[in-house]
Amino acid sequence: MADKQESRADEIGLHNLSPKPGSRRPKKRIGRGQGSGTGKTSGRGHGGQGQRSGNKRKTNLEGGQTPIQRRMRKLRGPHMKKSMPFEKFRTATQPVNLSDLEDRFEAGAEVTPETLKGVGLATRNDPVKVLGGGELSKALTVHAHGFSASARQKIEAAGGSCELIET
Repeated sequence: MADKQESRADEIGLHNLSPKPGSRRPKKRIGRGQGSGTGKTSGRGHGGQGQRSGNKRKTNLEGGQTPIQRRMRKLRGPHMKKSMPFEKFRTATQPVNLSDLEDRFEAGAEVTPETLKGVGLATRNDPVKVLGGGELSKALTVHAHGFSASARQKIEAAGGSCELIET
């Protein structure tokens, strides 16, 4: 019986949790005499707006200084982007590497954006650019919106052809 009571006292549970020593401080009692350190003016200073009851000073008021909302730059443009598009001439393309074409197409096949979408490549409606990542050992006829120099060289070296799609 005594063993059970001892093991129960050692258990950690909601019934015996307490804050870490020193983490909880007693409430500051203001206006309780000069000896308390917060007597007379109760920590509010001498006179003025801050000492009045019901004082609700605006937190964003900065006196005569230009407020932060006027110092910050203005973010104009589409609401979701939160600012103007800084890269005006950036074009969105979908990259397709030669290693992907090697894996997914047979020799002599014709590669178009539609066939790429059919095999799980270039699924967005953006222009397709073929990049030279990987090796190509099959002759393919590739129709795309763009080719990197190394991709064009490798496709033609394998006996294929590059057809540029005009948009």
